[in-house]
Amino acid sequence: MAHKNKTNFSAYTARQSPSSGASKPLRGFHRRPSTVHSVQEANDRLYDLFRNHEAQFITHEQRQKLAEFYSILMNEQGRNNFTRLMTLKDVGLKHFLDSILVTKLTKLQFPLMDMGTGPGFPGIPLKIMHPKEKILLAEGVQKRVEFLKVARENLKLENLDIIGRNIDENFVYPLQGVITRAVEDASNSLRNVSQCLEVGGRLYLMKGPNAEPELKLAATMKEYYKLVEDHKYEIPNTPHLRRLLVFEKLKNIPRLTPDEDEDL
Repeated sequence: MAHKNKTNFSAYTARQSPSSGASKPLRGFHRRPSTVHSVQEANDRLYDLFRNHEAQFITHEQRQKLAEFYSILMNEQGRNNFTRLMTLKDVGLKHFLDSILVTKLTKLQFPLMDMGTGPGFPGIPLKIMHPKEKILLAEGVQKRVEFLKVARENLKLENLDIIGRNIDENFVYPLQGVITRAVEDASNSLRNVSQCLEVGGRLYLMKGPNAEPELKLAATMKEYYKLVEDHKYEIPNTPHLRRLLVFEKLKNIPRLTPDEDEDL
């Protein structure tokens, strides 16, 4: 997963914060769903959920895959604490629809890497929406990597690579797109993809509404990246505000020698 940064202002951080007066769960505590719906029931409920939140564009086949992914994720939750979202409604809105809405706001470029994907967001929903395109899931936590492999096999997702490492300036792989909603400052994300994102490639940052401080920091890299899209939106018929920042790479950043890197 992408490294956390205290200067981050994303909604993902806010969504992880406990509500006022709530106590934090004990370290190592695994939240378990009180109910895990069958795949068929999950499919039926997702149909109603997507219809009520303006996502009728999701097809029956895509919704079936999402229902299967929900089942895999919830059944694994008791062993590994992969998500704080325990209800089908929350998973459907804040994981599935949150990931998929990006496709309605911008044109994704492939091959596309999901940097710091965790248990597969937004990468797996995006793969379900684009089954023929090349997508890579990058994740540094081994138990999540193993889960992603199981999900890939059970969902029969092809042309989906899993990279078991954190992405940094030493990662070299030719990509036309990188997307992330991991908790990391925008300027750090721009640096971490500097050697894998090709010139003309795009970095898609899924953020919360208060992204202005991050944009100011990212402006220090304007020689190499240009902000080409800035979408302020909400998950339809909810109070959940989002912001999608799209940066295009203008030219390569010179790689530092070990001595230069140590000096910095």
